[in-house]
This record gives sequence, C-alpha cells and structure tokens, in this order.
Amino acid sequence: MRKPLVRGKGWFIKMRLNRIRLSVSVSFIAAISLAGFYYGWLVPKYTVPILMYHEIGYEGGSFSVTPENFAKQMKYIRDGGYEVITLEQLVEGTKSGKAFKRNKVVITFDDGYENNFKYAYPVLKEMGFSAVIFIISCFMDRIPKEGEKEFLKWAEVKEMSENGISFGSHTMNHMYLGNVTDENAAMEEIAGSKKMIGEKIGSSPGYFCYPSGGFNEKVKALVKAAGYRGACTTNRGFVDFNRDVYELKRVKVTNSDLNRPVSFWIKLSGYYNILRKEKYPHR
Repeated sequence: MRKPLVRGKGWFIKMRLNRIRLSVSVSFIAAISLAGFYYGWLVPKYTVPILMYHEIGYEGGSFSVTPENFAKQMKYIRDGGYEVITLEQLVEGTKSGKAFKRNKVVITFDDGYENNFKYAYPVLKEMGFSAVIFIISCFMDRIPKEGEKEFLKWAEVKEMSENGISFGSHTMNHMYLGNVTDENAAMEEIAGSKKMIGEKIGSSPGYFCYPSGGFNEKVKALVKAAGYRGACTTNRGFVDFNRDVYELKRVKVTNSDLNRPVSFWIKLSGYYNILRKEKYPHR
C-alpha cells in the first residue's frame, strides 16, 4: 500500500511563491499591453474637439440647440475644467506639431443665423469663451421672406468681431463644393466671401468652412490659393485625426447631449472621431 504524500512547509512556501510570481508576471504583461494600447494606438488618435453648432433657438430639428441647453453645455465646459481655444491657436499648434493637453476645445457655428447673436453671443461673452462663426456672406442683412431663416446683420457681425468672436467664410451663397466642376465659380464663392467679410468688418477672415462639409482636392487647393490658413469640414475628409488643417473634422452638438452626459463627455474627450463612420468628402 502506497504511503500518503506528505508535503512539508517548504513545499507550500514554494507553491505560494510560484503563484505570486505568476500573478506578478500576468500583471506586468497586462500593464505593458495596456500601455502599448494607450500610447501606441489611442494617444496618436487624439484630436482637439471642434464643436459644431448651427442654430441656437427654438426652431427644433437636429441642427438646433435651445438657448437653455446651450447655456448648460457652456457651463459644463467651464465647470469641467476645459479650456476654449481659438481655431487660430489650434491650427498654428497643429502646424508646429504641438502636443495639446487633453482639456482643449474649439467652438464653431455654421451659416450665421441671427439667433447666434441673440442667444449664443451673450453666453459666450459671459463665459469669456472665444468662437468662430462661418457666415454665408451674401445672406447677411437679408430680409427674410415668409418661412425663411433670419440671418445676422453686418452690424451684429462687427460688434461680435470686436468682442472675442471671429468670423470665417462659408462661401457667398452656401455653394456645395463637393461635386463642383466650374472652378471659376467656386473660386468666386470662396474668395468673394473673404473679400466681402473683410470689407464689411475691417478684418479679413483666415478660415473657411465647406458647406455641408463637401469638398475635393481641387477645391482645397482653391481655398489655399484664396489665402485661407485652414478649413473645417463636418466628419468628411481624406485625412484622419485632423492632421491636415484644410480638412478639420468637427463634432456636431445636439440639443439632447446633456440629457446623456456620457455622450457630451465623449464628444469633448478628443476621441469621438474613432467612434464615427468616416464619410467621403465629396459625397
């Protein structure tokens, strides 16, 4: 009959040490893998979020945010320790290879609706936030017909431009540039808007925004030739993670974002573009 196996104290100590070594090895491998994922894959995909607004009012629709919710979103940004920087700071930093801290954000508006002056401007002024409004230059001062949107007055544009709000071009007539074939007409819209804005407010715009985000390489070349220092799209583009300052992707803010705090936090994180399906710039 076999004698029962008797293990001494030394055996148990040895087994315990082996388990400790295994646990340390697993933890070390996990830490290395996590660090590799974070620094090797995630960090290079960070981009300073460029928030995209349109109307601040009560019109409803996916491009409208109520004044109350806009004020709450701006308060969230301020109280959350985020720093609002200008598009100029972002572009110049990007060109120079600057590593931005993970608390930066840029605020933009498209089209130049009158409610930007009525509702958004007072909040931005109170918070001390900068922003850029891309205006459709020929729509300013326009008397709206029944059912049409009301746009900014040039006097309002000038007032805001003297108080921390900058203005960029969104073409003269909101011309879609994604499938444009007439380069002369496109250049007239691109350069003409720049000239008009400069004449009206005494400061030539440095930045452009493609209507509906649509563009192609020829249009991008026209924007450069017109003297703009950068351009914004929506989530359309050829280059990922905003490495090209002439196709800066933005993050659309909705009226319901603060009803889902995680949603707004993700949009401000700088990694939101990872979650979005990329769109071709000319479709």
